[in-house]
Amino acid sequence: MTDRALILVDLQNDFLPGGALAVSEGDQVIPVANGLMDGFEIIVATRDWHPPDHGSFAANHPGKQPFETIDLNGLPQVLWPVHCVQGQPGAAFAPGLQVDRITKVFRKGTDPSIDSYSGFYDNGHRKSTCLGEWLHGQGVKHLTLCGLATDYCVKFTALDALAEGFAVALHLPATRGVNLVPGDVDRAVEEMRSSGVKIED
Repeated sequence: MTDRALILVDLQNDFLPGGALAVSEGDQVIPVANGLMDGFEIIVATRDWHPPDHGSFAANHPGKQPFETIDLNGLPQVLWPVHCVQGQPGAAFAPGLQVDRITKVFRKGTDPSIDSYSGFYDNGHRKSTCLGEWLHGQGVKHLTLCGLATDYCVKFTALDALAEGFAVALHLPATRGVNLVPGDVDRAVEEMRSSGVKIED
């Protein structure tokens, strides 16, 4: 069915155990994501693709530590360890991910002045990645999401997908979260569920 697409969110080395911004058990979603691919003709991957001077990196703010929050051009910004730098191994797709089956890749977080958790827009909705326009152009109406991390990029991608008019499902076995604050993942799943995302356990 070509009106359905699978969205793989940020399945990149730096988000796997041992990576610069490791998500616990992040590697466990890869085989599940590969298995999901069998049900879709259209498979899209989003990819963090940060320049070295990105404003979300704590290292670019002297005196600041990772996971502190600052104001970045008018938006609250969690400061992260340097991760997914353009062209570096950490930005590469996870080993074992069946990348040959991916239809199209959309990069995000390329503007140093603003972060981009969602695969559709930056955090201020100032610029589009054109993912929504592309999916609509393919006739897609239903999206299934999986990837990393549940409480950040997956959540914001799902919420923006709803706003773009798509029916959205989250395949929970193929997601893992950061959980900076205990309970963040559970709260993110509940926010998605209450907003209209179908949660597939």
